[in-house]
Amino acid sequence: MYVKIRLSRSQKIIWSRAFRRNSPAKALTPEPNCGLLSLLARRPGLTLLASLFGGSLMLAIGLASTPSSIQAATTTLIGSSGPFWRDERASVHPMDNHSGAADIRSLDVVTTYVYLPFITRAGVCQPIPGESYGNFPMNGSPTNPSAEEHPDLNLAMLGYELTDAYKRLVDYSGGADPNAPQLPGLFADNRTATFSAVYQLYSWDWEHNRRGPLITNPEVTLAGLAATSGETIHVPDSGYTIGGGYEVLVLYASTERITLKYTPDDNVVYGYTLHVENVCVEPSLLALYESWNSAGRSRLPALRARQAFGRARGSEIGIAIRDTGSPMDPRSRRDWWQGR
Repeated sequence: MYVKIRLSRSQKIIWSRAFRRNSPAKALTPEPNCGLLSLLARRPGLTLLASLFGGSLMLAIGLASTPSSIQAATTTLIGSSGPFWRDERASVHPMDNHSGAADIRSLDVVTTYVYLPFITRAGVCQPIPGESYGNFPMNGSPTNPSAEEHPDLNLAMLGYELTDAYKRLVDYSGGADPNAPQLPGLFADNRTATFSAVYQLYSWDWEHNRRGPLITNPEVTLAGLAATSGETIHVPDSGYTIGGGYEVLVLYASTERITLKYTPDDNVVYGYTLHVENVCVEPSLLALYESWNSAGRSRLPALRARQAFGRARGSEIGIAIRDTGSPMDPRSRRDWWQGR
């Protein structure tokens, strides 16, 4: 797939090359010192960022032709993944007979079409073989505001900042819930995660309906867990169930995050809520969520314990967990990593 960008400019385009009299028209190619254009030609594997930057600077290409002026249009493809372009209204003019060179100049305005490769994470966000998803009736009224705009459900509404706190499990005193969700279950191998980074969530100012200051107690409210790009991410099991053999409801899902609730309520007021960031939600699960969300949320997708719901988008997934609405420390050995 390619993205088409139309560029226009009035500046002259001058390229010269050896020209044989009475020879048939041949496509001109840039000389080795033609800057960015030649660089792209020699390196078809440039990244999309380089293509986007370089595409806007490319010169138009004309065609060598007979000594009389002609209209020329050309499409040149550079590599299998690089950009290609088409120039309109380019013409060829012969130089004097002594130099034997051709000169390509624009007639007026050169319109350039730059085709840039459209890149997706299709290799990572593949369906998970063998997985299918059910739905379950939701208790009470649907969330208000909508899930997309609710800071309790959509973590993008809050945001978070990197902090330099301790990146290992921490021990808290006091009692623990033996039925709390156990975060090793996020991974297929049930491993104790490596904390690649730790973050602080922002709070929410409900009176003014805007983001508040960072939450500093506890000092970590979102943890980055090391992952392998494309590995499956699963529902951590707990000692609770919402009924029908299901462990959680999906309260919110997008292409890069999901919110799971360990009660059948469309809010975070009671029970545990798990937010997972930087995850490709399984395509059929995302479609199911969008369908029930559009239908009024009387039912929502439901997942079983240890069921895979997506894949890691990169080398880190983000985890935040709430208990009765309050963000908790995801590093707590007492609560979420018992026996580790």
